[in-house]
Amino acid sequence: MIHYIEEVKTRVSLQEGVQVIEQLLVASYMRPGISTKELARHTYLPVPVAAAIKKELIKAGALVQVRGVRCTSAGKLYVEQKLGYGGIDQDLYLRIMDGDTDWRTELSDVLARLTEILELRPQVDVQIDQSHCTVETSLKRAILSLKEQSLIGKNILCVGDDDLVSISLGLLLKRLFPYAKDQRADITVMDIDERFLRFIQGTAAKEGLSVTCRHIDLRQPLPEGWDGQYDCFFTDPPYTLSGLTLFLSRGISALKREKGCPIFLSFAHKSPDFTWSMQREFVRMGLSVKQVLLHFNQYIGAQMIGNSSQMIVLTTTEFTEPHMTDSFEDELYTGEVRRTVRTYRCIQCQGELQVGVQGDFSTIEDLKKKGCPVCANPTFTWLAKKTI
Repeated sequence: MIHYIEEVKTRVSLQEGVQVIEQLLVASYMRPGISTKELARHTYLPVPVAAAIKKELIKAGALVQVRGVRCTSAGKLYVEQKLGYGGIDQDLYLRIMDGDTDWRTELSDVLARLTEILELRPQVDVQIDQSHCTVETSLKRAILSLKEQSLIGKNILCVGDDDLVSISLGLLLKRLFPYAKDQRADITVMDIDERFLRFIQGTAAKEGLSVTCRHIDLRQPLPEGWDGQYDCFFTDPPYTLSGLTLFLSRGISALKREKGCPIFLSFAHKSPDFTWSMQREFVRMGLSVKQVLLHFNQYIGAQMIGNSSQMIVLTTTEFTEPHMTDSFEDELYTGEVRRTVRTYRCIQCQGELQVGVQGDFSTIEDLKKKGCPVCANPTFTWLAKKTI
């Protein structure tokens, strides 16, 4: 089978990366008879560039111009077998991509199953900045990757996954390919929390999803063999500058060395000064900001960030390099960077207790679970906080 993308890549010099060739092919397959102008719109390309790619794909035998642009028989076979679109529910795909219907209604069965699964996930460990996102947020991230054409046929990495995005990706694929015997993407989760890894692996096996879990401490460089393997990655790192830089660096190390690879970064809304520092890290690592979706992510019980965060879609460039490649030994999590101690008063015995890194209890959740050490009461009122 002719590898049309590689063939056209050698003929057309593209600043956008080879992904746009695939996107143009898929658009022609899904929307036979599409105009060149519409192809440009779907691929975010200038019309002359889209026309040049189309021309080369016609020469290669993948496309034909007959009442608009459409795939040849060979082109269809390539998209179905090589790119992984064979057997897709095209009507569902187009409805989701075009946003003609509410995806919550369209994917109500997926949401229902995902709700059942997420209700059983392990409790968060706030000491490593975990927080549960809502069911809709987890699935919405998977839909975003589909719309960015970073799902079907891709090798996907989740750098940390207490939000179970890996499961959402797998369930969405099952819904898009109802009769497929194999999953149309390979999904890998790296995480330090073995509770979530066990839960994800067990759920994936039960649901028939292609998810692989690896126990990895991101403070250490990635193990040998991980570099340059993935098409995109998701991450919701600790909301510190060091956490952002470390998680992005490890993810970048695992990405293929290509322009245009997407990075789906969830991060708290921050002050202008912090945002400037964050953008400086993007530039330092050679990343381009494609879009910022404010309040995209919703969380349960994350009052410190207003129960929401933004989704920042980044893309790699020819200048992309990880900023951190060696072992990381500095403060990483919020409780380490901002050493805050909070004082709580027991409602029953009025005793005061310190909660924080250097307090009597590490977290308020830990204090409530164990109860007051004097009277065992689990209810407390907040009095004050101080930064050490």
